[in-house]
Amino acid sequence: MARILVVDDEPAILHIIKTGLEKDGHVISTFENVENIESKELSYYDLLLLDVMMPGTNGFTFCQQVRKLVSCPILFLTAKVQEQDIVYGLALGADDYITKPFRIAELRARVNAHLRRENREKHSMFSVGLACFDLSAKTLVVNGKTIHLTKGEYAICEYLARNKGRVFTKEQIYEEVFGFDAEGDSSTIAVHVKNIRVKLSETEYQPIETAWGIGYKWA
Repeated sequence: MARILVVDDEPAILHIIKTGLEKDGHVISTFENVENIESKELSYYDLLLLDVMMPGTNGFTFCQQVRKLVSCPILFLTAKVQEQDIVYGLALGADDYITKPFRIAELRARVNAHLRRENREKHSMFSVGLACFDLSAKTLVVNGKTIHLTKGEYAICEYLARNKGRVFTKEQIYEEVFGFDAEGDSSTIAVHVKNIRVKLSETEYQPIETAWGIGYKWA
């Protein structure tokens, strides 16, 4: 059971999401806009599901405002499917991007996958090359410098590093990291990897290599 906040300006969609996620035993709070949400109450939730295109404060702006206040997964639910929108949303700290129209079964699977990943028990640390992973804190340190990654970015790095030298397709990475094999999500992984590389550029350490036409590996 998890406490989930859902924001969408369409009451019918809120009803569908609430009904679907309650079948998995979750407690759902719904809002048609973000203006009535108290920031001090955000720590109560285990996951945020945000529409992007809403009157007033949109989902992108709200994510940017609250990401520093919460560490739980943030998922966007939107009809904006251009790559630049996905890039922008993930750069703000979101963990996933679900496009409308959506199947409620897929939405439930994605939400539960993120919650499972959030609740996995991880212990100790391990190092590979210049990178050191703190498995309990979910942080990556390179040459003594902490790399500030989103949860999705960290999970991708840890998965590839644990399997150093092996090449994985974008679909395999998505399925392993987020727990749901959804065709068409390869662009999300590509954006995450691009953001990781930008953040690692400060250290001049680039362990994620592209296997052209296949996927990625930790070299």
